[in-house]
Amino acid sequence: MHRASIGLTVALLVLSALTRQADARVDVGVSISDEGLSGFYLAVGEYYRVPQREVLVIKERRIPDEEIPVVFFLANAARVAPATIIDLRLGGKSWMNITLQFGLSPSIFYVPVRTVPGPPYGKAYGYYKKRPRREWKTIVLADADVINFVNLKFISKHYSYAPEAVISLREQGKPFVIIHQEVRKAKRGHRERAR
Repeated sequence: MHRASIGLTVALLVLSALTRQADARVDVGVSISDEGLSGFYLAVGEYYRVPQREVLVIKERRIPDEEIPVVFFLANAARVAPATIIDLRLGGKSWMNITLQFGLSPSIFYVPVRTVPGPPYGKAYGYYKKRPRREWKTIVLADADVINFVNLKFISKHYSYAPEAVISLREQGKPFVIIHQEVRKAKRGHRERAR
């Protein structure tokens, strides 16, 4: 009984610390609320079909919010446990090195769009545009590019939302947790108007 009480206390302290950390986060002048973070975690869990608790465990291992989808994306593509990906990342490997270590091609990150966007996506899309598809395996993406592509894929597919609209929000400098909130709100509003 005493051990259960200690375990519950530790869990509450961890959640409290995460909550304080979430409350304190401000990016591009926009505060990310607890509701925004928990909604993001829930959506990641739904999309990658993992319990929300597993998402929080990854967060507790100090993987930044916007990189959590990358962990699950690569774990699914490589057919390994997310912990394997996390260990490699925390060991100092880039997302590209982890991708290549499992024999995966940079083509897995590509999201088709109607027009080539500007920053922060333009340079990475240029790599794909300049090469024939058979040469995409030679593309080397920076960590930021991998994070941008995976979150673009996650949010646009999870909400059946146009990738170009997600890119437009990212071009405004918004973090993906905020983009997720805005897209979820827009989709909810669209469904309510359709009724």
